[in-house]
Amino acid sequence: MHRRTALGGALTALATAAAGVLVAAAVSTAPAAAAAGGTGTGYLHTSGSKIVDSTGATVRLTGINWFGMETDNKTFHGLWSSNPWRSQLDTMARLGYNTLRIPYSNDALKAGATATGINDFVNPDLIGLSPLQILDKVIDYAGSKGMRVILDRHRPTSAGQSPLWYTSTVSETTWINDWKMLAQRYAGNTTVIGADLHNEPHAEGTNPAATGACWGCGDTARDWRLAAERAGNAILGVQPNWLIFVEGVSCPSGGLSNVWDNDPSNDEDCGWWGGNLSKAGQFPVRLNVANRLVYSPHEYATSVYRQAWFDDPSYPANMSAIWDKYWGYLYKQNIAPIMMGEFGTTLQDPKDKIWLQNLMAYTGTGVNGMSFTYWSWNPNSGDTGGIANDDWTTINQAKQDILAPYLIPPTGGGGTTSPSPTGTPNTSPAPTTPPPPVTGGCTATYKQINSWSGGFQGELTVKNTGTAAVNPWSATWTWPSGVTLASGWNATVTQSGTTVTAAAPAWASSLAPGASVTVGFTANGTAATPATVKLNGTAC
Repeated sequence: MHRRTALGGALTALATAAAGVLVAAAVSTAPAAAAAGGTGTGYLHTSGSKIVDSTGATVRLTGINWFGMETDNKTFHGLWSSNPWRSQLDTMARLGYNTLRIPYSNDALKAGATATGINDFVNPDLIGLSPLQILDKVIDYAGSKGMRVILDRHRPTSAGQSPLWYTSTVSETTWINDWKMLAQRYAGNTTVIGADLHNEPHAEGTNPAATGACWGCGDTARDWRLAAERAGNAILGVQPNWLIFVEGVSCPSGGLSNVWDNDPSNDEDCGWWGGNLSKAGQFPVRLNVANRLVYSPHEYATSVYRQAWFDDPSYPANMSAIWDKYWGYLYKQNIAPIMMGEFGTTLQDPKDKIWLQNLMAYTGTGVNGMSFTYWSWNPNSGDTGGIANDDWTTINQAKQDILAPYLIPPTGGGGTTSPSPTGTPNTSPAPTTPPPPVTGGCTATYKQINSWSGGFQGELTVKNTGTAAVNPWSATWTWPSGVTLASGWNATVTQSGTTVTAAAPAWASSLAPGASVTVGFTANGTAATPATVKLNGTAC
C-alpha cells in the first residue's frame, strides 16, 4: 500500500510502498541499446528546465512506478500473479510509459536478502535469484524496450517511511555507501539514468521543537537540502553521468505548525510529504557536476488526503497557483527540470478526475512538458490503486485515458504483449470485412510461457517483413482438435473450430513495415505450437 496521513492540519504524506536497494560487489552490466526518440540517446543531463540527451535533444520522461522492492517481499509486487513479469513490462511500454521508477529499501540490498511472493510457474526464470539479481533482469529487459530506469531509495528498512534520510539503525553512511554501490553496479548502462535520493522527507515534531526534515535551516542533522548535496556529490563522484533527483519536504521548518499556541511565528504553509520545494529557489541544491539536478515533487488527490484547497470555492482554478508556489516556479523560471515522481488517485471522488485532468494539463503537452512517473502500476496501492487492475493484466482505462495524451512511448521495443485496454477478455467476433493483403511477407515466432495440468500460456510474435503497413492487421493460426482458447490480449482473439484469429485492436490497428506484434493467450488442452500462421492471409 501507499498511504499518507495528515498531521497538525498540514498535508503530510506517508508512502508505504516500493523498494529495491543494492547489495554486494559491482557487476558488469552491458549498456542498453540507445533509444532514438522517446527517451533519447545515451546518458541524460539538464539544460535550464529541460532534460536533454547526449545529442542535446529534449527528452520528456513519462513513466510509472512499479513498487514492492521496499516491502518485506524485497522484490516487485505482482510477480505472484498469472501475468509474467516481462509481459507486465511489455504492457507498460505499449501504453506509453517510457520510464520505470523503482522504489527500494536498504533491506533489499543486504547480503542474504531473499525475494518472496513469486509465482514459480509463471516466472520460472526468477527462481532462486536475489532481489538484486531480479532487479538486474528487469533493468535489462526494460532497456531492451527503450525504457529508462530511475532508482528510488524509498525506505531505510522495509518497516516503513522515515522523515529523515537516516534512522537509528540505518546511518547516513549506509545510505550513501549503498547509493555508491548502485552507481558502480550500473556504471556504463544507459538504461539507469539516476538516483531519487530519499523518498518523501517530511516534518516531525511540533514547532518550535521540530525534529523532521527541513529545507535551508542549516542544521546538518535535519537540513534535507544539505544532505541531498552530500549524497548527490558522493554518487556523482562514482557515476558523473547520473541525474540526481531531489524531492521536497512537507514543511520547510521540519516541524508541524502549532496552531493552538496563538503564536503565528510557529505556523507555516506545509504541503505533501516530498512535495514542498518552495525554498529550493532561495536555497538550491549545489552539485559538483553541472547540469545533473532534477527536482522531483510528489502530488496527490483526495483519495490520499482532502487538502483544504480541494474544497476552495474556486477549485480547480486555484490549483495552478498552488502548484506554482510549491514546485512549478522552478520549471517556469527555467531554474531546473521538474520530474513529478509520484502522483495518483483512485478516481472515486469526482474532484479527483478534475484534479488529474488539470494536473496533466499543467505539466504541458509534447516533449517540452514536465516529466513524471505515475503512482502506480500496482493495483495494490491502498490509497490510489493502479494502472493495472487486480489481475495484473488488464488495465484501468479511466486513468489511462487521462494520462495517454501526455505519454511519449519508448522506442526500440516494437510491438509487444499487452492486455486489452478495456480490462476484459477479447471475445467479440472477428471483423466481417476482409483485411487487406500483406505486401511482402511475414515471420512468426512462438514462445510457451507456462503450462499446467489442462492448459498453457503462450505468446505468438508476428512480424511484418513487407514493404507497406498492414492496416488493419489480422493474424490466424490453427491448433489441434481439443485445444480451445481461454483468453487473449493485445488483440481481439477468437476461435472457430481449430482456427484462431487475432484481429488488430482499435488502439493499434496498423503494423508498420519491420514492426512486430505479440499476441498473448491462455488455452485449455495439451500445450501446442500455433501452426499455419498467416498475416492477413499471407503465410509466415
